[in-house]
Amino acid sequence: MRVARAVSNLIEAFERLPGIGPKSAQRLTYYLLHVPQGELDKLAEALRTLKTQTKECRVCHNISETDPCDICSDPGRDKEIICVVEQPLDVLAFERSDGYTGVYHVLHGVIDPLHNIGPEEIKINELMTRLNTSPLDPSPDSGEGNFVSEVKEVILALDPNMEGEATCLYISRQISNFKLQDTNLKVTRLAHGLPTGADIEYADEVTLSRALEGRREY
Repeated sequence: MRVARAVSNLIEAFERLPGIGPKSAQRLTYYLLHVPQGELDKLAEALRTLKTQTKECRVCHNISETDPCDICSDPGRDKEIICVVEQPLDVLAFERSDGYTGVYHVLHGVIDPLHNIGPEEIKINELMTRLNTSPLDPSPDSGEGNFVSEVKEVILALDPNMEGEATCLYISRQISNFKLQDTNLKVTRLAHGLPTGADIEYADEVTLSRALEGRREY
């Protein structure tokens, strides 16, 4: 039996998404065939505006409607603490926990040599630059290698797997290579509450709160 071209095209499009296999792609496609046209139009419009109506915050690299994002521009947030996460989904997870009042830095990935992802492919250099400047000023105002920002703590909140641990170790070493004007700067790692191999985006609010409270110096 020959599948209609529109159906096969959508199945192939779904298969290119992460975590969607051939069977899931087929189920999604045939489900959408029974959805009213109005709902399909809304879905198509949401997809069309996904990139055009979002921005990447130049400070923390989270995805937002504004640049800087609402979190970075909020005067009530504690700019002395930066929580380093892998993806924007992790920011949402911490915000749901309602126990963190600092700011974030989104790496958009982790170091993964097996997939040819090195430090240059993610936002580690941007983190180093951010630590070497004032929070909302993209240009350094002091000599290279001198911390002049108000950051007092960097929380490494990456998934406790091999890639996450390797990225944390790299970042920690990069920070230690700087000449610290502010000797009070701490690098901490999430501790209790997150089992090895767990993904932060799937953790519940209580687990994340306990992980934050139990973080250790790295």
